[in-house]
Amino acid sequence: MLTVSEDRLAQVLGRLPGVPRVVASGNHVAPLHILSVLDRAIPEYRLHMLNAPRGIPDRAGVTYETSFVGAGMRDHPRLAYVPSRLSLVPALLRDHLAPDVVLVHTTEPSAGSVSLGVEVNILPAAIEAARARGGIVIAQANQQMPTTFGDAVLPTDAIDYLVEVDQPLVAAEARDPDPVSVAIGERVAAVVPDRATVQMGIGAIPDATLHALANHHEIRVWSEMFSDGVLALEKAGCLDRDTPVTASFCFGSAELYDWVNGNERIRMLRTEKTNDPGLIARHPNLVSVNSALEVDLFAQANASRLGARIYSGFGGQTDFIVGALHSTGGQAIIALPSWHPRASVSTVVPLLSGPVTSFQHSAIVTEQGHAQVWGRSLVDQAQQILDYAAHPDARERLRVAGRNLGLPLR
Repeated sequence: MLTVSEDRLAQVLGRLPGVPRVVASGNHVAPLHILSVLDRAIPEYRLHMLNAPRGIPDRAGVTYETSFVGAGMRDHPRLAYVPSRLSLVPALLRDHLAPDVVLVHTTEPSAGSVSLGVEVNILPAAIEAARARGGIVIAQANQQMPTTFGDAVLPTDAIDYLVEVDQPLVAAEARDPDPVSVAIGERVAAVVPDRATVQMGIGAIPDATLHALANHHEIRVWSEMFSDGVLALEKAGCLDRDTPVTASFCFGSAELYDWVNGNERIRMLRTEKTNDPGLIARHPNLVSVNSALEVDLFAQANASRLGARIYSGFGGQTDFIVGALHSTGGQAIIALPSWHPRASVSTVVPLLSGPVTSFQHSAIVTEQGHAQVWGRSLVDQAQQILDYAAHPDARERLRVAGRNLGLPLR
């Protein structure tokens, strides 16, 4: 590993042949400093990031590539979306989209290693794929990146060049949960037993659900990611102190990052472990809570597209739903408001308007109620969704539309 200046790094990158594929840390820890150096040095390249934030380079010559679309790439004319479950993205990088350059955001070196901090995700697989084809790995070593353990630990000999920075991480703003999210969270928490293992994402509904678990005991976390809701459980004494909080990345407040930093009870693993349905299924009472843009009367969920327009992607939803359904006592819950307030339309539709992201859930939960779908006939599923998940203003239209689709709804 060689610590270099921006000018020296630009010289190295300027010698790369052709149109290189660049894989970079995504989410909210994109290594924007070294990415800007690369952007000035290379006229044309492919940029592969998961959930890319705003502020990434955007000019002619830069083609975007991802399996999960973030705000920085959404609706972009130069975006190449590659559909994939998140658990399989490492295989994509190995077999189909091998990187020439990997940019990672790390801690400063210590004792022969760095930590990938709050985002491990697909990065170990990207580094291995780049090494296999003679690519280069560049670290943006940040004095303010929290130290985490598990697969986050990266030996310095896996890095070719390192640039030092001292920059605060992007932090989430604290927001009071809205009444609809609180109602949904309480309904979900009511079916989570003590000593359950939970998987939840970021947002109002997951945070409200975790808040509603404050009277539970020995809750464990095995998740793709986590945020401040898990810290709230820690403060309430609800977490199982003998089981590490396991995830692939996290995002939240500065207080969350302080808690994570150097905490041996936080274990950050690579995506192909956290999202492996087989490993997920090994946890008894695994409760997976995911959201969707819309659900239909056939208990199908669309979480990735608005019509033909790609909004995000599969993400880890399919991985965790399959894993939860195979867990002893497990539940796969889709939780969402029954009504889109901005569009003023029902989120429960007769038949999905976009492709199916997931199906065969245990239940669909809205602020209206808890619709049990697993183990019921097709007609009973639809009746549950109509009676307990749909907004009252939408039920009659759904009843008529369901009958036209061959569902004899009451």
